[in-house]
Order: sequence, then structure tokens, then C-alpha cells
Amino acid sequence: MSISAHQIGQRRKLIETSIPLQKINQESAREKSIRHGHPSTLHLWWARRPLAAARAVLFAQLVDDPASRPDLFPTEAEQTAERKRLFELMERLVVWENSNDEALLAEAHRKILESTDGNPPPILDPFAGGGTIPLEAQRLGLEAHASDLNPVAVLINKALIEIPPKFAGQPPVFPGAAAETIQDWPRATGLAEDVRRYGQWMRDEAHQRIGHLYPKAHLPDGSEATVIAWIWARTVTCPNPECRIDMPLVRSWWLGKKKGKEAYIVPIVEGKTVRYEIGHDLAHAPTKDDDGTVSRTGAICIRCGTAVPLQYIRAEGREARISADLIATVAEGERRRIYLAPTQEHETAAEVPTPDSAPKGTIPDKAPSFRVQAYGFANYADLFTPRQLTALTTFGDLVSEARERVERDALASGIDLGHRLDNGGTGAAAYADAVTTYLGMSISRVSNKLSAICSWDSSTKMEAVRSVFARQALPMTWDYAEANPWGGSGGDLLEDFNWVARALERTPSGSHGIATQSDAAVSVEGRQLISTDPPYYDNIGYSDLSDFFYVWLRRSLRDVHPSILSTMLVPKAEELVANPYRHGGKAGAHKFFEAGFHEVFRKARDHAYNDFPITVYYAFKQQDTSKDGQASTGWETLLEGMIRSGWQITATWPMRSELSNRMLSHGTNALASSIVLALRPRPDNAPRTDRRGFLTALKAELPSELRTLQQGSIAPVDLPQAAIGPGMAVFSRYSAVLEDDGSKMTVRTALQRINAILDEVLTELENDFDAPTRFALTWFRQNGFSSGTFGEAESIANARGISLDSLERAGILTKGGGQVTLIAPEEMPTEYDPATDQSISEWEVMMHLTRVLAADGVPAASALLGQVPPGVDTELCRELASLLFKLAEDRKQTALAVSFNNLGAAWNEIVRGAASSSTQETLDF
Repeated sequence: MSISAHQIGQRRKLIETSIPLQKINQESAREKSIRHGHPSTLHLWWARRPLAAARAVLFAQLVDDPASRPDLFPTEAEQTAERKRLFELMERLVVWENSNDEALLAEAHRKILESTDGNPPPILDPFAGGGTIPLEAQRLGLEAHASDLNPVAVLINKALIEIPPKFAGQPPVFPGAAAETIQDWPRATGLAEDVRRYGQWMRDEAHQRIGHLYPKAHLPDGSEATVIAWIWARTVTCPNPECRIDMPLVRSWWLGKKKGKEAYIVPIVEGKTVRYEIGHDLAHAPTKDDDGTVSRTGAICIRCGTAVPLQYIRAEGREARISADLIATVAEGERRRIYLAPTQEHETAAEVPTPDSAPKGTIPDKAPSFRVQAYGFANYADLFTPRQLTALTTFGDLVSEARERVERDALASGIDLGHRLDNGGTGAAAYADAVTTYLGMSISRVSNKLSAICSWDSSTKMEAVRSVFARQALPMTWDYAEANPWGGSGGDLLEDFNWVARALERTPSGSHGIATQSDAAVSVEGRQLISTDPPYYDNIGYSDLSDFFYVWLRRSLRDVHPSILSTMLVPKAEELVANPYRHGGKAGAHKFFEAGFHEVFRKARDHAYNDFPITVYYAFKQQDTSKDGQASTGWETLLEGMIRSGWQITATWPMRSELSNRMLSHGTNALASSIVLALRPRPDNAPRTDRRGFLTALKAELPSELRTLQQGSIAPVDLPQAAIGPGMAVFSRYSAVLEDDGSKMTVRTALQRINAILDEVLTELENDFDAPTRFALTWFRQNGFSSGTFGEAESIANARGISLDSLERAGILTKGGGQVTLIAPEEMPTEYDPATDQSISEWEVMMHLTRVLAADGVPAASALLGQVPPGVDTELCRELASLLFKLAEDRKQTALAVSFNNLGAAWNEIVRGAASSSTQETLDF
């Protein structure tokens, strides 16, 4: 990057120079598909960072870049070799399967000790949320501090980093559990086993009390089967006076779409009633035109065809005139779902009174991303059926009973009573609180599948109950799926106990962690090194969403965690989110967020370490685009707050956490799911500069920094985000950049200038390419791989001192009939030997590499590159990949842009393979 060690006054860290970004992003994306044992399955939280990214960032934040240690690595070759070793360590460190490899973690910890003089700082995440960063700090052997204002987040962090180390290595206390398995109990595996055992007791006990409310299904052959779920449709009275039926509101009639096992609901109108059957004949299956009765604008009555606007349905809901009819039952068959028509027995079983002990709590009228209030859902209890409320309150009552059993069994096993967990105890009382915490979290977790907001997923891979929070919102559902807590599928209570136990037994327990409920501005006043993932402006209303779980957690665990669960609902007034309904509109919300963010990082600046950068994650949301360039309100607010608080940005890295099949989005700067910034305190005596000085520095420093980034195998798609690092490093090194009128340049303007200069730099690179490549780039910019006129092509070729005939012989284009066309990668000849190509060019190499990588992968691309003559500058080929990605995306050729991006992202791996291939050929010879 463009900050020198002298400027920052201390040794530069890896995060400020280079990191193995491709591997980090690859593992971060892969992690999204890992479920069993992953900490995210302990309890839902929104917008979690991947463990791989957090682990890598923390390591790179603390470990010295070898170039800053000439005392240990005096030559450039030694520095390069050590950096390679550190990269290889990080690449092993980020793999999920290695997350509990004690030898590997010890090796990483030793490297941290070497760079911190044996005294690494404690790590603090003041916006701890789902606990990813504190958990990974603890995994690396660091002292971890988690702070959050939200009590649900605090409880998650306690469950991840604070409770497990207290009882590490302790066998389970459930009678007979320890004796049944002859093994050690590393980490919190004994605690996890007790969660399973007492969870099983709770499930069995609950079934004795209310199991009769969940009857089995009677199959056509006279046998019985366990019900997985009941499918209900909300109904309203048709407004047509001649009809007035209870018209069903159904999103889709489909139940299952697996080939050969298709099933759907058939509504049959009989007079002024509707009954439902199950259909399997594809000839009569619902089509796109008649699937369901509800659309975005309203509903259609299935009897009279009246179009019913949503306004009417909402009014009926607010008057409590929305009802529900059972429309199908889903039972467990032999390796398949069995779909049955509804029966009166099963409809009657659900007719239970709402329990008096159901949790209280009002849903805010204008909570962001909530869609249910308009339909009469006023309280959180309204999001559940009476039967679901009965089940969840029964489970909650059993949590307290289970705690008494755990404490009694712990005492019987020889553990002293001691103090309660909330008072720092580690004896039987505290252990009972610990087990109870995870049991209570399991009940909260199951509520995500036991709600009248859940829907049925009929897709070929699923055929299961969807969670309430499939996304960061509380949507309205028309037909909903009521899971059976004893159904053996999603929504089964035992499944949730097992999910929690699996996550618990994989938590690290080598060092203690501390989780506290605190405002971020207060928590940063301590002496800890910050790594944090703050709220993303207005993206997510955490406090409103988490009330869904809080009402159940408070009911189950208020006696165990009285200080955390003291309020009726989650505190909201101080939540650092730009929430218009809470702060008097958009302007007030922006002002609140900006002021709060500035205060947090101003205080953090006052207590910052000089020896280490802090790291901050930020979601890269869709930009606001104007004639002046691209920007983003949330992004620029964060940067403005950082810089105004006295921070100097030393690096930015794009971290990708979406699944690998979601590589491309809309707009060059909207692809990385988040950005990680490294920041140092800006010196108090930092100079000012003017606009010209800033732009001159940018133009002088950005080209070399871009080459450094590319050498680190930055994917072309991520280059604009990564380029913000050196660009903002220049901008933020000054106390102010003054415009011509004397005003201070804003972050938005600086970002627009950085993007513009990035475009200029990429364009200027064209002058370094050989003549055939420069022709091809110019032609591609105008025509892509479509045809253009011969005369225009000849003019472009003549200007570059080459002929179209030579370009045709070189295999770059075809011509004929007055037309000229570049040969696309997939049309390049497969029998190609670069070693014998007498007219080889960077363009030709790039096209063949793109073809081979897409068809046969990295090894084949490496083999091809290994045959390229030494006279071809392969570094220019890498830069050509970045340029072609941008040009393809500008032309909105998405598939082509992906191909060029894949080549740029895999470049280092291809080069390494090519070198190995060349070495092996020499040895063989």
C-alpha cells in the first residue's frame, strides 16, 4: 500500500500489505454451505461474517509483514520466502476442517507472539452481534471481549466464548452419560452431551403433556404415520355479496415437485364451501397462470373470480377477520413425503385456547422490513398459532424444571454448589445455569420453525418447512406450514437441541472470553485492539427483528441471566442504525447514525494502540450512481466518520461471503459482500493539501499499488474495491483536502476521483501491450465478439502498424464479406501449441487460457501457460484479464465477464502450476 513504515511510525502488518485473498474468499464462500457444528447454527443472527475471514483478518492484523522486519529478514528474497510461508499458514488456517486443529492453531499463535513481543493485545468487538470475531480471536489463543447493546447478541456471545471455557474438559452429569462413553471430554463436549441428554428429557416430558395435540396421520392403507407439518391457508370473506365464501389466500398450490412424486392441492368449490384434495396428475397440475390465489396486488376468489385488493384484506386483518383453513397434511413416508387431504380430526386438534402465559410484546407499527402489521398482527404472540404458543410455553416451563434436575445431578456427581453463573460461579449452580442457557436457546431456535409465518418449500431439493427468517425481514405469508415438534424434521425440538450441541462441542476453550451488554461508545474506552463488524447504516433493524426471539429467551432464561434479560423488549433508542421511523425521517436517521458512529470511533482513537491497526468490516451495498460517478451513502458515511474521527486508512480488502455460484452482481463496485478496512491513528500534526496535490499523489501512487494488488491474485471483479485502499490511504493521510473554494473535499468526491483514476490507469496500461493486442482491445471495446465493418477495422490496424491479414494468420480474427470478427475464447482451436506459434501475442495467450480454464480447469491452464515462450510478458497477460473483465462488464456481457474474472482470480495458481510443469519437463528431459 502507499503508507510507509515511517509514516505510520510502526511495523506494518500483513493486513496492510498483502494477504492470500483468493483462498480466504474461497473458504468464506464455501463456509456458507457448512451447517453441522458451525457456530452460526447455535442461534440465528443476521449478516454474520464468515469464520474464515475473521480468523484470517485477526491473524494478519497482528502478524508483521516480513518487509517491516529487516532485522529478521534482511534481503528481499528472505522477505518473499517468509511471506510465502505466512500465506501458506493462513491458507491452511482458513479451512473449516482445520478450525479445531490444535497443532495448526498453536503454530498460528506462535507467529502472533513473535510479532507482538510475546504480549498480544486483547481483542474487542464493540458490535459483537453473532460473535464471529470474538470467537475467532479466542480460537487463535487471544483474550476475547465481546460487547453489544442487544441482549440476544450478548447471550449468543456468552454461549460462544464465555461459558464453554468455564466447563472445558468436564464430563456430563446426566446420570450414566459419562460411563456410557469411555473417552476424554475435550473442550465443551461434556457440556454439549448434557444439552442433548436433558434436551431429550424435555422433549419426552413435553410429549407426555401436550403430545395429544399433535395426532398421527391415518394413511389410506389403514396404517398411521407421523405428521411432519400441517399446511394452512388464511381466509377472508369474499366481498362479493353474491358469494361471501371464506376464500383461501394461497401463494402456491404445489406441495412437492420431485420428479415422479409430484403433489399439489386441488381446491374444490361445493356450494359456498371449499374442500381440498391432493392431486398427482401432471396433466392437471397448477401452471404459472393458475398457481395460487394471491399476487402482489391482491387475491382472486376461487368461487366467483372476484378480484380482491390487498387493501380489503388488510382491513379485514385489522378487524381480526382473517381466519385459517387446514388445506393439507404432510406425513413421513418411506424415504418420501406423503401428502394427505385435511380431516376434521386434525383441524379440531389445533383448536386450543391461547395460553395465558404467552409472552407479551408489541410489534412496532413501522419496524423496517416488517410486513405483518398491516394485516392485524399487533403483538409478537400473534405470529404464532394457539397450538404453537401452547407448545413453546410448555417447552419454556420445562427449561426451569430441567435446571433443577441438572443442579441436583451435578451435586450428586460431587460438584460443589457454588455461585450462580451470573455471579461468576463455576460449581453445580453455575453448571446448571450453563446447561439451561443452551436449552433455552434451543427453544428460541425452534420458534424460527414453529410460527405461523413459516411457509412450505415445495422445491425438488427440500419439501420442508421454511424458517421465519429466510431473509432479514418478517414477511407476510398466506398459506403457512405448522411444523410438528415431534415430527423428526424441521421444527422438531430434538433437532434443535442437537444443532445447539453440535455447535457447542466445536467451540474453542483455550482462553477465557468476556461478553458484556454495553453501548459501543462505552466499551471502546478500554485498552483493547478493535476488530469489528458494525451496523450497516439502514440495512438491518436488528433490535426489532431480534424481539421475535427475545420474548422467548426472556421467558425461559430471565432467572439465569437477570441482568441481560431485564427489559420487556430489546433496547432500541440507542441502537446505532439509521432508522427513519425512530429518528424523524431519513435526514434525522442519517444524522443520528453519523454522530453515533463518529463518537464510537473518536473514543476508539483516543485509546488506540500505536503498534497495531484496527480492522473494520463493512457491507458493500448497491451504490448510488450519478453523473459524477459511483458512491454509496452507507459506505461514505462510514469512511467519513472514520476519517473525521482521526483515523488513517491503510488498506481495504474485499471479502466475499456469498456462495460461489453468486460471483457476479450488478455494477463493478457491488460485487464483494463486504470490505475490510485496516486503520491507524492519523498523526495529530498531519498536513493539509489541495485538490491538485491529492490527485497528483493518487496518479503517482495508484498504478504501482494496483500492480501490487494484482500480484496478490486480486480477482478483477474485486479490484475496484481493493483499489479504494491505496486511494483512501492517500486521502486520509491528510488532515484535510481542500477544494478550490476552500471547502473540505468530501469522501464521496474522493471515492469518485479514485474510481475515475482507476479507469485511467487501466486504460493507460494498453500502451504496454503488443500491437495485435492493442488492436484487439480497441475492436473489442467497440464490437465485442460481434462483427464490424472491414474498412473500420483496417483503419484501426493501420494506425497500429499491422495488417488485418497478419491478424487473421495469427488466429485473432476472421474476415470476409466486408466484415471482421474477433475470435471468441470458446471458438479458439483446441489443438494449439504456443511454443510453435510464430506470431504469438498477449491477446492470443489470454483467449486460449480463458478457453482452457473454463473447459479443463487450472491444471490444463497451467500446462498451456508453461508452453508460452519467454518473450511473452505474462504479467501483461494478467493485467489484460483485469481490463477485459471491465470491458466485458461495461458491455453487460455477464458470462464473458465471469470467464475473465475467473482467469484473473486463478492467475497465481495457474502461474505456480506452470512453473512446476516447466521444472518437471526439464527434469524429465
